[in-house]
Amino acid sequence: MEELKVNLPFNLAGGVKVYSSEVWQGLVLEWREGHLLLEFPAEADSISSAVYGGGVGRLKRAVNQYVSRDYECSNPVRDMEDKLQEWGYPLEGCAGLMTAVPLEHAAVAEEDTGSAGIFCCVTAAAGNAARAGSQRSVLAAYRPGTINIMLGIDGWLSPSAMVNAVMTATEAKAAALVDLGIVDAENGLIATGTTTDAIVLAVSGSRRYAAEHVYAGTATDLGGAIGRLVYSAVTESLRSVKSAEAVRRAELAGLAQAKQLASSAETGQEAGGAKAGGAEADKVAAGAAPAEAATLAAKHSLGSTEPQPWQGAQSVLSEQSGQQQKGGGE
Repeated sequence: MEELKVNLPFNLAGGVKVYSSEVWQGLVLEWREGHLLLEFPAEADSISSAVYGGGVGRLKRAVNQYVSRDYECSNPVRDMEDKLQEWGYPLEGCAGLMTAVPLEHAAVAEEDTGSAGIFCCVTAAAGNAARAGSQRSVLAAYRPGTINIMLGIDGWLSPSAMVNAVMTATEAKAAALVDLGIVDAENGLIATGTTTDAIVLAVSGSRRYAAEHVYAGTATDLGGAIGRLVYSAVTESLRSVKSAEAVRRAELAGLAQAKQLASSAETGQEAGGAKAGGAEADKVAAGAAPAEAATLAAKHSLGSTEPQPWQGAQSVLSEQSGQQQKGGGE
């Protein structure tokens, strides 16, 4: 079996905004303004927990919208509908997800099993990780899903197999969290998901593989592949988010250190000036020549205009601090 490849396909700085599936011809994932657009080559059968357009039906596209962590989520359905209209997408045949995960952390994994082509895209973070089956607080309103899974299968599945596929994907997501040691902050137990995860499954119904899938559990080739893809994509997206957070913390720590060094340099200058002034006074008191004493007194009063060694260092630190401030934004 070939090694499973997981991609973080998008790079805005490099101009990479489109990913074309290698296993489902015509399936395209695109990073557009404020959202990911997954466009199917034709209408597909679907089952999903999407906040907009969820349930059982037919889909032409799925959208994963980025929202800030402080998103006011009293009416996400209306908000999503407004956005879809703003972006010019037909409301019919569209599923809408929301995420607070920056979209550059979207992970994509695919596999052709010989009986189906499977595409998986995940955006994941674990800030609100939770364990199913434990006592915990509940939410009065919807909040944007933190682990969103968009799963596309080019092949033929029975309705029960589609439900089975969602079960397998959910098990794989939970397994990834277990292996990463992610816990529910409320009780310290290993998390099985987050409080508002969502999934979209779309199936082409194609007969090109000459296979009919009536099961999609972990003992089937289809379910096994779904589990591997979801597990790997969840893991990679979470690692990407964690890595970015570590870089951000390092940048902030470096900025704080630069400010501290600059402050120390200023303090050292003041202390050095005071010490020099005291030495000059001692020299005058010890009987320095009147003219020399007058010169020393004038220098002490007005301050020397000669450049000091620390001044160049402070200038460099200030420049570095400014560069860090510019580069610290997400």
